[in-house]
Amino acid sequence: MDKKAYLQMLLVIVSMTFAIRASNNMISTTIPLLVKYDFHFTQTEVGIISAVLSLGTFITSGLVNSRLKTSARRKFFITSSVLYALVLPLFYFSTPITIWVISALAGLSLGAIMPNIITYAGLLEDRKARERLLSIYTLALSISLVAGPALESEILTKFTLRDVFVFFEPMAIAAAILSLFIKFPQEEKKNVKLNVLSNPGFKTAVINILTYNIPFSAILAFGGIYAVTYLHVTYSTVTALFSLFFTTSLLARIYLSVRPPQSVAHHAYAAISMTVIGLIMILTSINLFEFALALLILGFPHGLTYPLSVISISRTFKPEERNAANSSFFAVMMIIGIIVPSVAGYIAELVGIKYMFGLLIPVILVLSALLRRYVKYVDEVVKTEVKAVPKS
Repeated sequence: MDKKAYLQMLLVIVSMTFAIRASNNMISTTIPLLVKYDFHFTQTEVGIISAVLSLGTFITSGLVNSRLKTSARRKFFITSSVLYALVLPLFYFSTPITIWVISALAGLSLGAIMPNIITYAGLLEDRKARERLLSIYTLALSISLVAGPALESEILTKFTLRDVFVFFEPMAIAAAILSLFIKFPQEEKKNVKLNVLSNPGFKTAVINILTYNIPFSAILAFGGIYAVTYLHVTYSTVTALFSLFFTTSLLARIYLSVRPPQSVAHHAYAAISMTVIGLIMILTSINLFEFALALLILGFPHGLTYPLSVISISRTFKPEERNAANSSFFAVMMIIGIIVPSVAGYIAELVGIKYMFGLLIPVILVLSALLRRYVKYVDEVVKTEVKAVPKS
């Protein structure tokens, strides 16, 4: 691929990723605040509506997008991008009843967008170039997650939670336009049965993402409510805290963009260690400073975990297989987003939000032990490449 084509590819990926992730994250963090303090939902109901958003994404990602052929998938992708732009401003007019339908529609539209951007980013044949582009893609995710909450924090100093959805609408419109420029990989005509779930790279990606997405889903749904209810901060401060969290995530992804990881295992275990430390700090925090410090630490594994999972898939699947693998992987992430907020909301009702975060620690440690069984196969791919290079 020449430099001009590469730069065009890079520009489209970064721009659309920024627009979609910034607005999507805004939805995930603002809906819990809106339904809790404007509609007076219980903790359990807050968890369930967060799950509804992920359920819609799971349906289109895992059950529809992964089964479509290239031409149909491209049409579905563009249609979903346009639908997302139409649905986002509807949150401004939502009621305690319609918010459930609007959240489901937003989730359904998002399910076809992110997996296909990932697949597009992974089209390059050269492993190092591909992994560098994937790292830049995840870097764009992090930049959007810093800029989005920072923008929302500024908006909330003068406007309401409902108004935020209108301010983010231009990003959804931009994403709908950019969807026309996303390319799709050519698929082989012969039908080859692919068992995604048995691939050790896929197992590594899933277990790795579970170690962080479980606490992250809980933080998205209840972190803001915890800060408002127990630390008595404003809505603007809540979104500023999320921006702080995503700043260290951004730093981690800058590191991966500069130095694509040779060993997924080493980076994964470092991320798990920081996740446990961050959760312990939330459990023991008694003021805003300690809570903010815990979020700063938790941002680093957020920045590391997702790129490591994407890289695990790109190393162990052929280009024509990656759509199915990425769609299935994204669907697993959405299942986490369905189950965790629902269960976490129920637990928070019983023991309180702070202790709910503490109960996640044993789960992370068990997953860490399970990860050891599969991650070695992903790193073996790189070792094989190194051995295959002729010595001069």
